Amino acid sequence: MLNFLSAVSSLPLAKIEVGHHLYWQLGNLKIHGQVFLTSWFVIGLLVIASLAATRNIRRIPAGIQNFMEYALEFIRDLAKNQIGEKDYRPWVPFIGTLFLFIFVSNWSGALIPWKLIRLPEGELAAPTNDINTTVALALLTSLAYFYAGFSKRGLGYFKKYIEPTPILLPIAILEDFTKPLSLSFRLFGNILADELVVTVLVLLVPLFVPLPIMALGLFTSAIQALVFATLAAAYIHEAMAGHGDEGHEEH
Repeated sequence: MLNFLSAVSSLPLAKIEVGHHLYWQLGNLKIHGQVFLTSWFVIGLLVIASLAATRNIRRIPAGIQNFMEYALEFIRDLAKNQIGEKDYRPWVPFIGTLFLFIFVSNWSGALIPWKLIRLPEGELAAPTNDINTTVALALLTSLAYFYAGFSKRGLGYFKKYIEPTPILLPIAILEDFTKPLSLSFRLFGNILADELVVTVLVLLVPLFVPLPIMALGLFTSAIQALVFATLAAAYIHEAMAGHGDEGHEEH
């Protein structure tokens, strides 16, 4: 078996890469430079906005404080509706981080002309335009709902794999693999497709023609962030609820 895997990995097909990428080598660690740069740019924007909103807090919010409080209220309601009144509070930071990072990442790809910035190799794009970012976010979501279920129900969490019958065990295990896959590929595919459509239209037609498509891309980018955060919260609620209890908890 090991010989077979070694033979397969040595085939030229296994060395094919799609596109050119900028990598940084730190010892034995290879860092995807493009994703690193754009991800920290998005994180920096969120940190700056948070500091600006909390620097001079007023009883009657205005400006960026008002916007950030509205965003917090929106995320709190999202978590409450999906997870439930009793359990949602500890998960607001996690759900909010997912939503805001994906939202700002998606919009950065639509509003910032990343491709005008020259790199030694590859080109910049939204962090969510890279499958590594979306898979990482999906895996974090998987770890979150495993932790939620185990911390809430203890060893009883694993009963879900054999309920209502042990025959469904393979399907239940497969479901845990398909959840992060569907989350990551849905987000990656939609953002990549949107950027490709806008790029092709800009090359083929004058600048003002693609503007409606770009506006639609901003809308769908926001929807993708909302879908990802909503599904993450729903998975957490499902993990914490016992079999047959989903949907019966008061929201």
